[in-house]
Amino acid sequence: MSQGAPSDTSPPSTDQPPAKVGPAGEVTSWVRRALITAAVIGLGLSVSLPTLAIILALVFMIFMHELGHYLTARAAGMKVTEFFIGFGPRLWSFRRGETEYGFKAIPAGAYVRIIGMSNLEQVDPGDEARTYRQKPYWRRMSVALAGSTMHFLMAIVLFFTVVSVIGTPDPTSSRWTVGAVSEGSAAEAAGLQEGDRILAVDGTRYESFQALSAHLRANPGKRVELLVQRGERELTLSSTLGTSQSEGQTVGFLGVGAEFPNERVGPLEGVVEAVQATGETMWLSVKGLGQFFSPEGLSGYVETLTGGAAESDAEAPSEDRIISVVGAVQIASQSANVAAALYFLFAINVFIGVFNLTPLLPFDGGHVAIATYERIRSRGGRRYFADVSKLMPLTYAVVALLALVFVSSLYLDIVDPVSLQ
Repeated sequence: MSQGAPSDTSPPSTDQPPAKVGPAGEVTSWVRRALITAAVIGLGLSVSLPTLAIILALVFMIFMHELGHYLTARAAGMKVTEFFIGFGPRLWSFRRGETEYGFKAIPAGAYVRIIGMSNLEQVDPGDEARTYRQKPYWRRMSVALAGSTMHFLMAIVLFFTVVSVIGTPDPTSSRWTVGAVSEGSAAEAAGLQEGDRILAVDGTRYESFQALSAHLRANPGKRVELLVQRGERELTLSSTLGTSQSEGQTVGFLGVGAEFPNERVGPLEGVVEAVQATGETMWLSVKGLGQFFSPEGLSGYVETLTGGAAESDAEAPSEDRIISVVGAVQIASQSANVAAALYFLFAINVFIGVFNLTPLLPFDGGHVAIATYERIRSRGGRRYFADVSKLMPLTYAVVALLALVFVSSLYLDIVDPVSLQ
């Protein structure tokens, strides 16, 4: 949601005819569009299919956020003049009624322009009744909260899709299979392959991977005989267990990772779980933001940015690090499967929804705070209007801090990409 720029309501001068875009301007416009279109196509061809899917998913999230503002503003009778994906130079647009829709060159977000977002904006007197600032409190709140609400609804849908449509791995299932074989391990020496099912060890059957793992860990260095099902055949393989250290003890190590079958929950249970998970993740996001913007969190982020944290622990990711859009794409595209990617997008939606409710401009939460303050100050049927100009120094400081965090996190994600490995 965007605050519209002040407009000049004076009548146009009749001394000079309005300027027209000549052939040179049209050529420049088409060249710009062609270059950016080629860049977009080149990006699509240069990245992997999972990465491209994540990028499109993030663009869709941004679109849905602004769609929430757009629909509630239209429902409230507000005048919406623009709905654009991206910022900067206009690439392509069309007009329907009083609203212009389209795409701009920099795909770093989106915006909906609603007239009269504050007392700073001048509008045509004939449109004043249709401004955001003149609408009732509940209408302004519905518009301000619509963006985050869309994120929370998308999060619920994503979580529901994972637990009720795709399903989540059941670690207690006896139908697990070998999902990975460690290089140089006893499992590799025995000839185990992905997709195998270990039915028994030394003639003893184990119903779960945990029970099998406990037996193997208790026998370091022992030679074991494995009964394995591979497709329709049963094979007998043997190998000597390796060893590893766990909590100061030497334990047996076969070197297999388990892949568990997915289990789905019913639709009603899925909805309940999705709502609960969204609520819990909202609270975790609030705590995480509080920790990051605390003096200790910002200090830790500066250390991470300057390389101080890397000297003390080069492999562990810093808890004070915040990821950019590039980092989000990197992490999501590394997800082991579709369910993992959807769960990550679920978490991203919740975080963006919570972050956008920060009660400061230019966030939507700032508009919520102003509308609530105006409601409290209004008395006897007389409407109070807050003077937003008094908040501009703080708003500029918030924007500067956001820009610093955005640029620095983008720098970190480029020079030191986040890895799930």
